Amino acid sequence: MSVQFNHTIIASKDARESAEFFAELLDLEVGAPWGPFIPVVLDNGVTLDFATAPDGNTPLQHYAFLVSEDVFDAAYKKIADRRVEHWADPHRRHPGEYNTNDGGKGVYFLDPSGHAMEILTVPYGGWPKS
Repeated sequence: MSVQFNHTIIASKDARESAEFFAELLDLEVGAPWGPFIPVVLDNGVTLDFATAPDGNTPLQHYAFLVSEDVFDAAYKKIADRRVEHWADPHRRHPGEYNTNDGGKGVYFLDPSGHAMEILTVPYGGWPKS
């Protein structure tokens, strides 16, 4: 077996709220709670285990997700319709916009716990040339 990423824990102010926000935005399912975790499984089998931080401390983390054009368009519509603050760049210099870097689309926004989330349709540097 090659090395594969399996799961990560995302410290949240409210695990259920964060998991539902993320899952609804990207049209994914929230799984059954397992101990303190609220899981959301991505299409490649990686699980995001949202957990409420016991001390309420949720240091800023960045999570970037490569998505299809259709998923991006649907998610961006939800972001815009719900007036979720978002930016075309990680430095927040271009509010209310998305970028077209590397021939795709990308946007940055915060989840309910304040984590910096990003969705993009083309990886940085573009798709590898074959």
